[in-house]
Amino acid sequence: MTSPATARRPPPGAGRLLLGAARRAAGWNALVAAAALADAAAAVALPAALARAIDAVAPGGPPAAAALWPCAALVAVASAAEILSELATGCGTARSTAWLRHGLVRHLLAAGPALRMRPGDVAARVVGGAAEAGTAPAAVIEAGAGLLPSAGALAALLLIDWRAAAAIAVALPAIALLLRMFVRDITASAHRYLDVQGTIAGRLAEALAGARTIAAAGTAEREAERVLAPLPDLRAEGETTWRVQGTIAARGLLTLLLLQVAAVAVAGTELAAGRITPGELVATVQYAGLAAGFGPVLTRVLRLGRARAGARRAAGILAVPARVHGTAAAPPGPGLLEFRHVHADGVLTGVDLIVPAGRAVAVVGRSGSGKSLLAALAGRLADPDEGEVLLDGVPLPRLTRTSLRREIGYAFARPALFGATVEDALAFGPARPPASWLRESARAAQADAFIRRLPDGYATALADAPMSGGELQRMGLARAFAHAGRVLVLDDATSSLDTVTEVQITDALLTRFAGRTRLLIAHRATTAARADLVVWLDGGRVRATGTHRALWRDPAYRAVFAAPEAGGR
Repeated sequence: MTSPATARRPPPGAGRLLLGAARRAAGWNALVAAAALADAAAAVALPAALARAIDAVAPGGPPAAAALWPCAALVAVASAAEILSELATGCGTARSTAWLRHGLVRHLLAAGPALRMRPGDVAARVVGGAAEAGTAPAAVIEAGAGLLPSAGALAALLLIDWRAAAAIAVALPAIALLLRMFVRDITASAHRYLDVQGTIAGRLAEALAGARTIAAAGTAEREAERVLAPLPDLRAEGETTWRVQGTIAARGLLTLLLLQVAAVAVAGTELAAGRITPGELVATVQYAGLAAGFGPVLTRVLRLGRARAGARRAAGILAVPARVHGTAAAPPGPGLLEFRHVHADGVLTGVDLIVPAGRAVAVVGRSGSGKSLLAALAGRLADPDEGEVLLDGVPLPRLTRTSLRREIGYAFARPALFGATVEDALAFGPARPPASWLRESARAAQADAFIRRLPDGYATALADAPMSGGELQRMGLARAFAHAGRVLVLDDATSSLDTVTEVQITDALLTRFAGRTRLLIAHRATTAARADLVVWLDGGRVRATGTHRALWRDPAYRAVFAAPEAGGR
């Protein structure tokens, strides 16, 4: 079941996405269309001008100079139109691609943890897919304009001699069918090609993220084989693309040659009968080539097929619903969290829970019991399939994004740091706290000492500040402390810390942040023992709540902790 908080109108498909990209670059696309029309008009007019120039050589023909300058002018127009078209196509494609990438990135960040795709594949869709889709508007215009010379050539042939026009027109339906088949086949092949590229990119990103594990296991060669295993499929799809293109091009060339032979035969007969002039004979042959020649159109159609494939992959990202936030500000309150009959991801089932305001509440349970999912629901990093989560009586989906993020802060087991400097990483959040509070938060998280040992202290560039797993966790805790609102959620945020450091940080949580609601995902008995209340999850349900001392009497509760620590009762 889809949560009402994420329910929305269906995401745009590939077609609507391409229309949006076209509207974004409407001015440049209009220039592409104008240039393409000018080029097509020059292409249709040039054979007639050449015919006039040839006939000028014959006695009684028009003056040679007067017949030549239109040819030169048409060549100049065609050249200028082609240059203008290249400029407008490049600028329009860049604008469309930028719009697509901005939209995809915004949607990705709005979807947040709900997006369950390989990071490498996501990057390929945003970078490669958007780049391919961005070429579609200009490709459509140029492909459509590419048909105009054929139509104009057929009309010109009718004016010269209807018999030659009929010989060409008979083959045009077959050419149109070939183009239609090409669009269908090339789009399907391009989509499969980009899918395989995404698979390789996803596997490579996974390998890079686990580089240390691969090195420690000595499996670099095996991992390289796994990453590159889809290469034969990539090659096969590439060969299919070229085979389809080659087949269509060969058929088109054969058709063109046959039509030109037919046109020459008909035109020669008409010339012998005195119904056309030598110049019109030359024009007839050129118009036959224009009417049946679809080489330029084929190139545009190939681009269009790849663009449609890229748009389909990009639209796959938009199919993931983005979280919709409300318009209400958080009401005054002490930070009371309520879970009302919550079902989520097939893991949590019928959870009814009250997290008392201003208390430190530890959540314990075996692996897979739903602890991290409960933590995610507490601050709306995830939405329940059924039921609701409330902050001081207000359902979380009704709150604005800013209000929600100010009132509920997080620290994670593997935090990601963002910003130019170490201080920027601590300040990363809905609003930048004062520098003095950032340093106070770092001291509370036991991070101040190692930060001051860095080359430039808090001003050290983040890229020049390598950190251990424990130091990274302390940075994440310091950031959470710096932005602590009425609720602070720690999702296994002390798992990489030594016991002494964890005790010191727990002391800070219990003293400096007393009065705030603290939800702690706990794996150690000592952490649970110091909490005001323990919530015991078992099989996705709340099995019991109470103090650690009271729950410790239950052997099943003691078994939750793999190695109960001394003094854990």
